[in-house]
Amino acid sequence: MKPLNKETASKTVRPERIIQFGEGNFLRAFVDWIIFNMDEKTDFNSSVVVVQPIDRGMVDMLNAQDCLYHVNLQGIDKGESVNSLTKIDVISRALNPYTQNAEFMALADQPEMRFVISNTTEAGITFDPSCKLDDAPASSYPGKLTQLLYRRYKTFNGDMSKGLIIFPCELIFLNGHKLKETIYQYIELWNLGNDFKEWFEKACGVYATLVDRIVPGFPRKDIDAIKEKLQYDDNLVVQAEIFHLWVIEAPQEVAKEFPADKAGLNVLFVPSEEPYHERKVTLLNGPHTVLSPVAYLSGINIVRDACQHPVVGRYIHRVMFDELLETLNLPKEELVKFANDVLDRFNNPFVDHQVTSIMLNSFPKYQTRDLPGLKVYLQRKGELPKGLVLGLAAIITYYKGGVREDGAEIVPNDSQEIMDLLKELWATGDTRKVAEGVLAAEFIWGENLNNIPGLADAVKGYLDSIQEKGMLETVKAILD
Repeated sequence: MKPLNKETASKTVRPERIIQFGEGNFLRAFVDWIIFNMDEKTDFNSSVVVVQPIDRGMVDMLNAQDCLYHVNLQGIDKGESVNSLTKIDVISRALNPYTQNAEFMALADQPEMRFVISNTTEAGITFDPSCKLDDAPASSYPGKLTQLLYRRYKTFNGDMSKGLIIFPCELIFLNGHKLKETIYQYIELWNLGNDFKEWFEKACGVYATLVDRIVPGFPRKDIDAIKEKLQYDDNLVVQAEIFHLWVIEAPQEVAKEFPADKAGLNVLFVPSEEPYHERKVTLLNGPHTVLSPVAYLSGINIVRDACQHPVVGRYIHRVMFDELLETLNLPKEELVKFANDVLDRFNNPFVDHQVTSIMLNSFPKYQTRDLPGLKVYLQRKGELPKGLVLGLAAIITYYKGGVREDGAEIVPNDSQEIMDLLKELWATGDTRKVAEGVLAAEFIWGENLNNIPGLADAVKGYLDSIQEKGMLETVKAILD
């Protein structure tokens, strides 16, 4: 079996026109796969420079394979079973700005650069006032991007033709608007001046986007068979479903520069991404976020198995159809169809989507994906949605750590501030303090959730039940 690199496999050299903040499974199976198809089927002719957004990441693994890897698409397409492997060669190189800051900043000097694409998780688009212009690099993603833009502005003396088109893919509503606001905050904090601000406003475009593809990631179970089939030792294979949708809120002149439609891809340039966003975040990501801890603490590891479980499957159905669907304003039949399509995607027979892979940054995810529905449901129905509240209690329990009944380890993964808070609260041994302490954490929620009538009592009740009876019995109780 051969190692996978440019000596053993072909790699097309294309102009570097895209800077990509993020090297994880999703971007490689979605954005880079889309760019590969555009390169193959249109005259787009562009390659990607990957920038690792945090100090620890995967760029060394990428560079060890000369940034070559395979995407394994699996699912049912028009009634036909699909299980394909495609070698993706669009990443030219991968940089760690924490150890290669000069190379990172020099990207701003390349005249052909045109696009910036990012996925730094929901926690990535944040303003950190401790960032300085001369940091090497700024700790926040928007800080790094502002450094890069300012360098480009100076290198090309404010040339209006050297602006960048920026597509954030973080799962935040109006992510482009949020990113733009944060860049303005850095322009002001760092006193970068009105001339630069005007260049940013007029020469650059920051556009809101919505992304949709389930990406389970590295196929641990199938990797030996996949390597045997490929005859390459590819340690970066990434598995994904066939379905893909990228909605970009941008004018048609931007669409002409990013000709995904000519490649037959499901990339839509629209006047407003709001209806697409609300439907997807509520009915796909919302259930994902709560089913994951509920399933894992019930001894279930795979999303498909959770959907097919006699108890947890009913819980997922309840959250989707009886709770979250009731909070949306689109036509009911359209929402029911979309929700059923989502269940089909969750049930993809090929994709073993580990529930633990969804658990990263669960609290920020719940805040954006489930909390809005909880509030609307309470407003419309006059009571709390039991499934969503139980989901929050399950996240809080998961973040206690420890081991499951079967001995499997529980390893929460979130910002240090959140991890420290949960450790401190659980150390009290008092579920009232745990519930109220989590709900009071305004740095997570942007508000004190203890002000929502009955929520603290409900969360405490579920925490107690999970401790005493276990997760499955607690789920059964809300279903009965």
